[in-house]
Amino acid sequence: MKFRPCIDLHEGRVKQIVGSTLSDSGPEELKTNFSADKPSSWYAEMYKSDGLTGGHVIMLGPGNKEAAASALQAYPGGLQIGGGINPENAAYWLDQGASAVIVTSYVFKDGKVYEERLAELTKAVGSNRLVIDLSCRKRGFDYFVVTDRWQKFTDVTISRESLKFFSRYCSEFLIHAVDVEGKCGGIAEDLVADLARWTPIPTTYAGGVKNIDDLYRIKKLGQGRLDVTIGSALDIFGGTGIKYSEALTFHRQEE
Repeated sequence: MKFRPCIDLHEGRVKQIVGSTLSDSGPEELKTNFSADKPSSWYAEMYKSDGLTGGHVIMLGPGNKEAAASALQAYPGGLQIGGGINPENAAYWLDQGASAVIVTSYVFKDGKVYEERLAELTKAVGSNRLVIDLSCRKRGFDYFVVTDRWQKFTDVTISRESLKFFSRYCSEFLIHAVDVEGKCGGIAEDLVADLARWTPIPTTYAGGVKNIDDLYRIKKLGQGRLDVTIGSALDIFGGTGIKYSEALTFHRQEE
């Protein structure tokens, strides 16, 4: 189990946002936990210095291209990139230094999977450099994949069958539990347990981590099969629940 670092970008700045408040309604709807005074490259350089790999840069909306490229160039081959990725721009981001591109909304339309778009992306970058973001929200007893800044429900549930299907096209999954993401109130334990049972490829879970105990909870429920990313709870993002140094120590113990 690895700790995977993150750099979330909004309007060109490193921020931590409560994911469920992202919308097209306007900034008054947005809940921001943290807005950095340091550039994206500062975080990337720190992750590089500490030997953390497989982290991700996520562009939340427009205005983030320069900051994203700066982070990737500061840590070539060390970070993945997501946010508006499609076959036309994927090569650009790989050239900027991304280890892989992360895709979600492009492969869904009207709530359904467009398999030809998945195939197109895989052909463009190779499955070994493609990560599929299956971030999800709970409705009833099931977790449904959500797209378009986590606003739109698809008709795709997180299941053994769906994970097997998507794994044919990519090398990893990134899965945010959107309902708890950014709230530092605890993880989605049922989702973690399900992912551990069902995923056939490396998977990173995100959402709700509040302290170091949650990392050990994910390790146990996830049977050591899932990696984890932490945002708002970390002290480097203004959080008080867990120190970056604690997460780094946990990671090194697991290596």
